[in-house]
Amino acid sequence: MTPRGRTNQLLYHAELLLGAEVKDDEHAAARCMAHEEGALATLEMALNAALRELTEHAQLPRHDWRELLSDGGPALAALVQMRELARRDDSWLAVLLTRLDELHAVDGAARRHGGTEGLIATAQDGALSDQLDTCLRAFKAQLAQWRETSEEW
Repeated sequence: MTPRGRTNQLLYHAELLLGAEVKDDEHAAARCMAHEEGALATLEMALNAALRELTEHAQLPRHDWRELLSDGGPALAALVQMRELARRDDSWLAVLLTRLDELHAVDGAARRHGGTEGLIATAQDGALSDQLDTCLRAFKAQLAQWRETSEEW
């Protein structure tokens, strides 16, 4: 499989996890959380695969998003664009990176749905699956542009 094919495969798998129907039984909440965190973990793998794909020409030894998107990361065009996007709090990449940090934290990223009567919800507190779906769609759209930039090199 090519690096591009692997990136596409992982994005598709994340999409499948987000679109999976959850049976309405006593395990529904846990199953929904598992799908959300599974999709998030798959998106992390897709991000790393995309970074490998987009930086293939630079022959980097590692392709971890934390390293490549840090301020001290390589000064490659696609990575500079990604860093700038990640700095914008309202961007899909900033949301995804925040959720990835949560995924690796003790509490995880997914939350139980329902049982929150009396609590005021904000747009930022939307369902993780909705946020991930938005990130996934934007990731796929942006990836075409990054691939074009990478091919120019």
